[in-house]
Amino acid sequence: MVNEPPARPPRRRLRPTRRGRLALFIGIVLVLAVAAAVLVPMLTRGPRVERARSLVIPEGWRASQVYAAVDKALAVEPGTAEKAVGAADLPLPAEAKGNPEGYLFPATYPVTSTTTPRGLLRYMADTALQRFGADHIAEGARRNGVSVYETVTIASVVQAEADTAADMGKVARVVYNRLDRGMPLQMDSTLNYALNRSTLHTTHGDTKIDSPYNSYERKGLPPTPIGNPGEQAMAAAIAPTPGPWLYFVTVAPGDTRFTSSYTEQQRNVEEFNRNHRGASRD
Repeated sequence: MVNEPPARPPRRRLRPTRRGRLALFIGIVLVLAVAAAVLVPMLTRGPRVERARSLVIPEGWRASQVYAAVDKALAVEPGTAEKAVGAADLPLPAEAKGNPEGYLFPATYPVTSTTTPRGLLRYMADTALQRFGADHIAEGARRNGVSVYETVTIASVVQAEADTAADMGKVARVVYNRLDRGMPLQMDSTLNYALNRSTLHTTHGDTKIDSPYNSYERKGLPPTPIGNPGEQAMAAAIAPTPGPWLYFVTVAPGDTRFTSSYTEQQRNVEEFNRNHRGASRD
């Protein structure tokens, strides 16, 4: 008879105390936190993406103002953007003869550390080509008996002369009415462009300067746009408001008077002068 081995005592199960469970939980949390601290940078490490800055080109700015803004935005020497025009191979109409005035489209452009004056100017000209090359622009130009480039020139005058967007269509009509009658445009904005200034004060001597932009002495449109027009001015240039007006003057902010009578225009100009003298004394 084989004796049975002695019975083993029952196995005791170890159960952690409450303090032990807490210590174990804290340990697991610490391990996971350390792992996350190591893994997250590894997973997210990569080339840093530069956030683009914005360069705003307002409607009506001249090319000289655009060049200065580009130089400043890109932190390059003054004159760099203007020098880059020749090498930028801008998509301009043949009538422009390489002058981008009118075709540096006013808009908001992204700028980064890799942006160059040449690339930025081409972006502006490409945008203008896209907007001004639309079918309705070409159709409007044909309807008015002018080229698209001449339409841009008219729009630039409208942009500079109109006191409000609501006046743009009437200003455009004055331009076309004067052209149709063989009258000089007599626009102060063209003199300001020739003299590289912006002012409401035009003297008799100003109207006698020898410049192709002197629309007091020379009939027809100026040889180039006098600024970079926006879409509202272009819309006015292709679809001017119907009317007989030949003259206009802004006698006070928001109050532009349009007329076909020279006598009435003289009265309006006198009112403008009185308002201006009163404002100068204040």
